[in-house]
Amino acid sequence: MKILLINGANLNMLGIREPEKYGEKSLKEIEEAVIAKGKELGAEIYPYQSNIEGEIVEQIQKALGVYDGILINAGGYTHTSIVIRDALSAVKIPAIEVHMTNIHSREEFRHTSLLSGVCKGTIAGFGDNSYILALEGLVKLLA
Repeated sequence: MKILLINGANLNMLGIREPEKYGEKSLKEIEEAVIAKGKELGAEIYPYQSNIEGEIVEQIQKALGVYDGILINAGGYTHTSIVIRDALSAVKIPAIEVHMTNIHSREEFRHTSLLSGVCKGTIAGFGDNSYILALEGLVKLLA
């Protein structure tokens, strides 16, 4: 089982950016934890991060026929990117949307996700553990 882990804009700043909201772990530490959990669950995890919307779209398109599932934390693109939504819809690879914070308890502009409608599920509000919960859900979905 091969799973693509996509992180969007500003997530490369985890551990530095607003640690009171996002915690003190770096993206690399989170990716390492997801890779380790993936091994336990029999899944290979392939992390990818970009601050550039078009690069994320290209990565999703390249996933077709390569990956069994996608975990995606698009960051701020969650609320703005029709093209990421369209890419997820086009490839029809089961995807789980991940958020470290509860987007519904934050600023109003974060309450709407353009991606949720094309994802199999959404995990939000559990800090870095949101990634592990999403992975567990996706593995069960794919099994």
